[in-house]
Amino acid sequence: KKKKKGQQPSPLIPLKSQNKPKQTQRTVKQNTRTHTPTSSFSNPSTMASASQASSQIRQMSNFILQEAHEKANELRVRTEHDFNLQKQTLIHAAKLDVVAEFERKGKEEEVKARIAKSAAVGDARTAKMKYRDDLLKGLLSSARQRASLVSKDQNYSSLLKSLLVQSLIKIEETNVTVYARSDDVALVQAQVPVAVAEYAALMKSKASVAVRPEVTLSTDASSHLPPSSLGGVVVTADDGRVVCDNTLEARLSLVYEELMPSIRACLFPEGQ
Repeated sequence: KKKKKGQQPSPLIPLKSQNKPKQTQRTVKQNTRTHTPTSSFSNPSTMASASQASSQIRQMSNFILQEAHEKANELRVRTEHDFNLQKQTLIHAAKLDVVAEFERKGKEEEVKARIAKSAAVGDARTAKMKYRDDLLKGLLSSARQRASLVSKDQNYSSLLKSLLVQSLIKIEETNVTVYARSDDVALVQAQVPVAVAEYAALMKSKASVAVRPEVTLSTDASSHLPPSSLGGVVVTADDGRVVCDNTLEARLSLVYEELMPSIRACLFPEGQ
């Protein structure tokens, strides 16, 4: 038959052959080799992309590490700054405590020293005053011993008369009682009239008053002055409610008190 124009010739139908299985196996093997997947690195563009990604990852890692180092360094610097600041604060506070404690101890020691000094000065003054008092007592005792000799003097009776006159003037009473030592009763009894007359004359001349007091000498042994007395008289009136002690002890004590400033100035000059 004639072929139509433009029509492809029909393929020949192959004959059955014993070699067909071998061709089939070869074809499958070729197809299998053809469809084996290829690696992505075999492609140059893919390898470039992978290298770029690896570089970016490395840059990001370096950046993160740098940021971490900077942050750690910043934290370290801040920590050291805070530590040093806190340390300086604690040291300053400790120094202030030490200074305050030192000042407190110093004040305590100063107060203790002042107390000790004041106590020492007080003890010294007490000892000094005691020494002065003992010295004055010794002086008074010495004067008392010398005054005890007055009653043995020949002018003692005249002294008793003067003491009686002075007592009458001092007491200003018209009825009086006189007390004396047992050893002086006789002497006083002898001097009473003389003393009354002198007292009356003195009042007449000085005050223009005529008086004649009644003077009674106590003869009761229980009412006499003690034997340890230095002498003198005690004149009483109005049942013993008015008393004029004119014994030698009383006069010695009176003179001692009156002359105490002069005695002190003589025995203990200023600044010594």
